[in-house]
Amino acid sequence: MTEFSFITRIPNEPGTLHKVAKIAKIHNANIHRIHYNYKIDPSTVFFEISSSKDAYEKIKNKLEELGYLQTSLEPLQYLKFNIFLPNRPGALFEFLDHITSTNANIGFMDFDEKSNRHDQLTISLTLENTTAVHLLLENLKRYYPMEVLEYDAKGKKLDETVFYLRFAQKIREIIGTEDEFLLKLLNDINHIVQELTRLGEDPKKVFQSIIATGNTLKNTQGNKFFADVQIISLTDDSTIYCIQPPCGGNIYIVESRGEMIMIDSGYGIYHLDIIKLFQHYGINFNQLQGIYITHADADHSGASGLYNVKSYLHEGTLSIIDKTNRAYGSTAEECVLEEVYTKLINLFSKFNPPTHVEVFPDKIIKMRGEIPVISSFKVGDMTFEVLQSLGGHLYGQVFFVCPQKGLLFTSDSLINFESLTPDRKQYNILAKNLMTSVNVDTERAKEERNTLIKLISSLNEELLGEGKECLICSGHGAISVFEGNKMKVKGEIHHYVPDS
Repeated sequence: MTEFSFITRIPNEPGTLHKVAKIAKIHNANIHRIHYNYKIDPSTVFFEISSSKDAYEKIKNKLEELGYLQTSLEPLQYLKFNIFLPNRPGALFEFLDHITSTNANIGFMDFDEKSNRHDQLTISLTLENTTAVHLLLENLKRYYPMEVLEYDAKGKKLDETVFYLRFAQKIREIIGTEDEFLLKLLNDINHIVQELTRLGEDPKKVFQSIIATGNTLKNTQGNKFFADVQIISLTDDSTIYCIQPPCGGNIYIVESRGEMIMIDSGYGIYHLDIIKLFQHYGINFNQLQGIYITHADADHSGASGLYNVKSYLHEGTLSIIDKTNRAYGSTAEECVLEEVYTKLINLFSKFNPPTHVEVFPDKIIKMRGEIPVISSFKVGDMTFEVLQSLGGHLYGQVFFVCPQKGLLFTSDSLINFESLTPDRKQYNILAKNLMTSVNVDTERAKEERNTLIKLISSLNEELLGEGKECLICSGHGAISVFEGNKMKVKGEIHHYVPDS
């Protein structure tokens, strides 16, 4: 038995779901997921079944024969018009005969002869193609005075009776792609809706967050791209660049004595914009020797495959990328929210993961405070230790520390949230809306944060005699230092826009 999925668009009438279930039963298929929500879309039902391949094809054929199988997401034609009915028995019945003959779906109808409009009926319809619209209009004009109020051939005016179709069209505007792929994607997205509905979340907010995520990434490329940049000189021949793209995680460039590495690569969708930014600041990315990845999320590893250098990462990071599930290796591994979110954000952000990789050794060398050290690497005269996290934010997440220079890369486990701009804060909320939490293990994430704060305190004590302090290089937001119990931005932040 193999698992299959399909989407039906069924008439909103008694016994229809029963009919679909009977078809599955006849062909010995086991239905193990069904989702229908009248408040979202009164006609669309999602199914997942286990059956033989032959039985699945027979089920699909029967549903298609009945007109129930959703096989296309082509835009429907939307038509809204006023029509003037004669004041006699049967007039409405005769008018509806014309509508039924074209297989149009009625979305809205308004008629009351006691109103000041008397014999005027207002109606909105959806039809499958332009030809059907023209035939209907020509037919109606022969019998009734009428006026067309709206005609939309792209489906942007479609009403809530075809919600999933409207949603698919919005996705298509963001990423393009074919119907077959979109139908599979809709099924995945419906998993999120079903799970969050069980948790008491508003499903419409889910859809809004998905579209907002895709549109935000799409609309912050090219001449709409921008970044906030910090350039901090560590010594005469050592410099660190912190680059905050419009959305997602930071990209760091570390230069020392003619050697250069990148820490995290950002989203794939921003790759060309980042290259232009490098050129603007005189960063020769052709000298890049390697990319050190903190964790598998697309905003930290998603452009790694676009650079012709080796990427260094934890085995858990590689596994998450291979599984396309950010919850892999955690207690939340079976959580459908995490798995579907991973697919969506990888799709929207043009995920291009590393292909030329080296995995950090799975062996503890020593302890740095309370955190295991599993590897080390050098950049010029700087030696970095690779620290293994507890997996609170993500399995396989690592931190990097250069004790001599007072540099600590805390990834997403310790962030100066106050340094985030309002737009970046809003974008980060979208992920939380789709997963309820950005951490796969909340308790471990808290423990990680506290452990990092202790490490920073220890490093500051060691650096005090040299007049230095630990620079906290977070996965998001500005490079910061601790001032008392609060994080404070270190140095100046430059705002970069293309051709500036």
